[in-house]
Parts: sequence; C-alpha cells; structure tokens
Amino acid sequence: VQLQASGGGLVQAGDSLRLSCAASGLSVSSHNIGWFRQAPGKEREFVAAIRRNFGMTSYGDSVKGRVIISRDNNKNTVYLQMNRLKPEDTAVYYCAASASAPVPLTSAAPYTAWGQGTLVTVSS
Repeated sequence: VQLQASGGGLVQAGDSLRLSCAASGLSVSSHNIGWFRQAPGKEREFVAAIRRNFGMTSYGDSVKGRVIISRDNNKNTVYLQMNRLKPEDTAVYYCAASASAPVPLTSAAPYTAWGQGTLVTVSS
C-alpha cells in the first residue's frame, strides 16, 4: 500500500494550488481518504476528508470555504484544491487512508496508511 502526495510548492498569498494523492495497493473508492497538515512547531491538523460511501466530504474549520476535496476513481487519486491561500496554510500536507466506518475522520486515529507529505509554502 502506498500513498504518494504531490503538488506542493511555493506560492503567493491568494494563489491556488492542487495537491494530489495517488494510491497504489488500495482503491480510493473503497477507502476514506483524508488530508492533514503539520506546520513547524504545531500539531497535526485535519484539513479535509472524503468518505468511501457516497463521497461525502468534510473540512476543517480553518480551510472551510477555500478547499475542495475530490477523487478520480479511474486514476485512483484524491485531490485537494486549495484556493485563496494564506501564509498560515504553510505546512507539510499528508494524505492518509482509512478502511474503517463509520468513524469520525477528523482525527488521525482511523487512518492506517499515510503518504510521505508534500510541502506547501505560502508567502505574504
């Protein structure tokens, strides 16, 4: 099982960025997929998740309204579209997979597979 996060980079405040989480060894359509982020010196923070059932989505309060999570079952990839980026969005972003249900997806506990992370840096 492997999750490959990509798409990070250096952008300016107000820009948009799309992160990708490509899965191998598991199907994104049969797993809950979440995105988390961790900034230096801070705790890991929930960003977004998409459930395996019906593709229901949930978002963290700090990104709600600026972020959209989606998946492409054919490409076995989950995306995180981030708009109107702010300097406080600077962090390493991780995607993770969980086969458990029904469980809250806003904590790291249900996730059993994690990607390596991709760095997003937002300059002011």
